Amino acid sequence: MTVRPTTVAAGSSRTRPGGSTPPGERPTVRRPRASLRARLRRDWQLLAMVTPGFLILLVFSYVPILGNVIAFQDYNPYLGDDPLEAFLQSEWIGFGQFQLLFEDPAFWDAFRNTLAITTFQLVFFFPLPILLAIMLHNLLSSRLRGFVQTVVYLPHFFSWVLVVSFFVAMLGGAGLLSQTMREAGLQPWNVMTNPDTFIVLVTAEALWKDVGWGTIVFLAALSTIDQNLYEAAAADGAGRWRRLWHITLPGLRPVIVLLLILRLGDALSVGFEQFLLQRDAVGRQASEVLDTFVYHFSIATGNYGYGAAAGLFKAVVGLCLILAANRVAHMLGERGIYSKS
Repeated sequence: MTVRPTTVAAGSSRTRPGGSTPPGERPTVRRPRASLRARLRRDWQLLAMVTPGFLILLVFSYVPILGNVIAFQDYNPYLGDDPLEAFLQSEWIGFGQFQLLFEDPAFWDAFRNTLAITTFQLVFFFPLPILLAIMLHNLLSSRLRGFVQTVVYLPHFFSWVLVVSFFVAMLGGAGLLSQTMREAGLQPWNVMTNPDTFIVLVTAEALWKDVGWGTIVFLAALSTIDQNLYEAAAADGAGRWRRLWHITLPGLRPVIVLLLILRLGDALSVGFEQFLLQRDAVGRQASEVLDTFVYHFSIATGNYGYGAAAGLFKAVVGLCLILAANRVAHMLGERGIYSKS
């Protein structure tokens, strides 16, 4: 029998130092890499498909990053006839805006409120889409599952104006709950205007609006788990809870870690419209978060450099949280959002 020679890639992990291949393994063949022109000719359809999304990301996400430079200026948009001329004529003050920001008690009030709301929602909101996805995945009737998914997805498409109006109609002073309690001779609860329970109120609103939408990723992850694992575990006598603990949750763990890291990176962005709409009802001390702080103390007053400093601070903190959470994920054996090759 004639054996054709095989070309083995130099430095391949499947090749021994002496050049031989381990027994029972096929040598790895490295194909020559196509030229850039050949790859563009081959993949032009895919490139054309992703170009609109890339342009939107570039224009609305990366180009605005250049505007962070006004955080180091006493920026005045009226110094020139266009934004570029105003930027060139504005005075550079270094970290002066940050010094004013860190000396402002209103900023630290907004920062504390943001952290408190983020922590509360991370504990009481983040696990609920996982539980709901597991419950929907275990429904035997596909028609019932589709109906429940439609019902819980629908509030995601409502605006925050409609969501807050719905809660006012249900829980407000003249709402359905208050009227029912008055008819029963009870004192109505102060829900919509109570600063002490505002954190519970905004979490309930976010829960009603987005818990169904948050199940989409987890349902997709559940569909990738091999069903033979459940059948084998059931044949070995494992009950429903043991299958959940040893098969379902390990299958969801990479997705849970990834979304948790991304949530931590967005920890200082708890929302804008939801808090702006309810600010007057509960007061600034309870409802002011960093996004509304930037609006009231920067955009509304024309002090754009001050708001840019607050936004840049928020972005740096988010980046540090992502890097720290990803490092912890690597220490626990998870891939995270990126890993070193």
